[in-house]
Amino acid sequence: MGRADLRHARRRRGIRRFFTWRKLLGTFLGICLLGIGSFIALYVIVDVPDEGNALAQSESNVYRYSDGSVLARRGEVNREIVALDEVPRDVQKTFVAAENKTFYKDPGVDIKGTARGLFNTLRGEGKQGGSTITQQYVKNYYLTQEQTVTRKMREVVIALKVDRQMTKDEILAGYINTSYYGRGAYGIQAAAQAYYHTDAEKLTVEQGAYLAALLQAPNQYDWAIASETGKRLAKERWGYALDNMVEMKWLGASERAGMEFPVPKEPRPAAGLQGQAGYLVQLANTELQRQLMDVEGISAAEAEAKVEGQGWDLTLNIDKKKQKALEASVKEQLTSKLDPEKRKVDGRVQAGAVSVDPETGRIVALYGGQDYLEHYFSNATRADYQPASTFKPLVFAAALEEGATTQDGRPINAGTIYDGTSKRPVVGSDIPFAPPNQDDVDYGDIPVQTAMNRSVNSVFAQMGVDVGMRDVLETAERVGMDTGDDDPDPANALGTMTSSPLEMASAYATLANHGVQVTPTLVKKAEKDNTEVEMPDPIGEQAVSRNTADTVTSVLTGVVDDGTARASVRDNPARAGQQVAGKTGTSDNNKSAWFVGYTPDLVTAVGMFGEDTEANKQASLTGATGLLPGKGRVNGGGYPAQIWADYTFGVTDGTARFDLRTDQGAAVTPTPTETPSPTPTEEPSSPTPSETPTQSPSETPTETPTESVTPSLPGRPTEEETTTDPRPGRPGDDGDPVVEDEGGFLR
Repeated sequence: MGRADLRHARRRRGIRRFFTWRKLLGTFLGICLLGIGSFIALYVIVDVPDEGNALAQSESNVYRYSDGSVLARRGEVNREIVALDEVPRDVQKTFVAAENKTFYKDPGVDIKGTARGLFNTLRGEGKQGGSTITQQYVKNYYLTQEQTVTRKMREVVIALKVDRQMTKDEILAGYINTSYYGRGAYGIQAAAQAYYHTDAEKLTVEQGAYLAALLQAPNQYDWAIASETGKRLAKERWGYALDNMVEMKWLGASERAGMEFPVPKEPRPAAGLQGQAGYLVQLANTELQRQLMDVEGISAAEAEAKVEGQGWDLTLNIDKKKQKALEASVKEQLTSKLDPEKRKVDGRVQAGAVSVDPETGRIVALYGGQDYLEHYFSNATRADYQPASTFKPLVFAAALEEGATTQDGRPINAGTIYDGTSKRPVVGSDIPFAPPNQDDVDYGDIPVQTAMNRSVNSVFAQMGVDVGMRDVLETAERVGMDTGDDDPDPANALGTMTSSPLEMASAYATLANHGVQVTPTLVKKAEKDNTEVEMPDPIGEQAVSRNTADTVTSVLTGVVDDGTARASVRDNPARAGQQVAGKTGTSDNNKSAWFVGYTPDLVTAVGMFGEDTEANKQASLTGATGLLPGKGRVNGGGYPAQIWADYTFGVTDGTARFDLRTDQGAAVTPTPTETPSPTPTEEPSSPTPSETPTQSPSETPTETPTESVTPSLPGRPTEEETTTDPRPGRPGDDGDPVVEDEGGFLR
């Protein structure tokens, strides 16, 4: 054995002598004894507080405009304590079944769950988990929502003592009376009123199980504002509670099998949030809660309890002048023309809008509906309607970003020639698809610029397949849309998925910001107890290249100046030289209409939605206002574009210019002045003849030609087409077969 080997052997023997099993066991036992001793000391030192602090901690939240002036105050705690015997016994059991099946047997603490929670906290993950009903009651009533080891240890000690000092019924009563259920409701009585407009003593087992399910994630599971995923999870949690009741012999299996999910009633928002204030407060709270969940690792329920009525001072990015201007434009251009008593369809019209500064990502104005007190669901953030043709620019963006080519190998750009024949079968798709154009018009061979101007379905359906729909959806995701659950179906190239004005504003703001990702943000600053929560930066990474974004912007100027938005935007008398890029959209069966557009310094998405609240389903907008020609079809180039133009041209000036680094598109390619088509467009130019001028305003800048790369096609309408899905036998979004409607559009 060499000297090196001898030294190595001696070293190993030395290590073994140091780390003997006796020493290791002794160290382990010493740590255990130290822990036990510390816990005993803590148990002796920590007493159950004489009074709870949940009510004492409740303070008003203050919401301010960007200039610091007060927008709204919210802080009155909606809580009414009820005795446990006022809650049906079976309803009480739903909470135990949902949250803590061993409640009536355990000592008030879940040792395994607590250990897991402490370990997570030490690792910085924050999320506790494993708490018993007793522990949750202690946290709600005696402690705070902070995520620290010290608070968790105090929770454990107090829970053990409370379990000895109080009966299980007293603990359960305290728990259901102090928990937060969403909709500003603290306690089961307030929750019963908020969700079912009844008293706690009249709740059914089914309703009780839903309220119990809410405690896991109140905002996410609130049926009135939940996403489809949220609704699915809420139903699963509801079923979990009832199934546990069957397992625990508290509910018969046959009775459980016959139970139906109790859909909650529409909310009755609190006073003081009338008009747009409620929508702004709602979104501000959501943003702050999301940030607290990310930063502190807490659950949705904990984040909501930490925000609602807890003395926050929130400054929003809302510009008071722009906010009032947006509200006035919606009223002037749309809601003042609605008369639900005369026309039933008018009562189904909803409008939503989001306006964003693309350079900073700040939401400077938002319109959620006519009144938060009457329509709780925000139309600005709702994501249940098709964006229709406003999605087509993102198909083109994906083509540019991916360097895609046509089926015969030609690079796709603004001048690429496509076959615009209506109902032309898409080539290269595994799923048969042959979409019609608006009014079944055949455009023949046309460049992409003209296809965007005329919103030609057959071209963009083929382009989506040429690019690859997975790449299209990934591009849309990068620029700001939520496409995670969407299938790479060629129909989605025409905007048959769902989206919100907020998402579309995000996507177009990213384009306006030269491809740098923009996440529109409402909360500018959030402070509490002289501590500020750092909100995420609205400006992210480069989502698509500058050339891609600028080329799309250039092409979209053609939609305004030679396409479906000419009457409402290009020829608007209020336009004072502003450069504009944008896109219209009108969805299947006329259920939604959109205009999403931007000047160099302001992006605004306007959506108009048909909502039948009585039947709880989407409805057609056709005939709304009674002022439109023909059958009264609402189009994106009509009221949505009129709202956009009235607002935008009133709060911007004509000095800003697009800084485009591209050699493609209508904004940079001069063409001969075209002869107006003798065929009138079907896009409603305006409700009244006087609102639509007969010539283009002289203020339109001449140094940047904005006409299309090709002249109008004589005799062919320039109107926006409807997003359709005409594959034989495929159901439409309302479950009916795809058939030709009385207006002659293939649905």
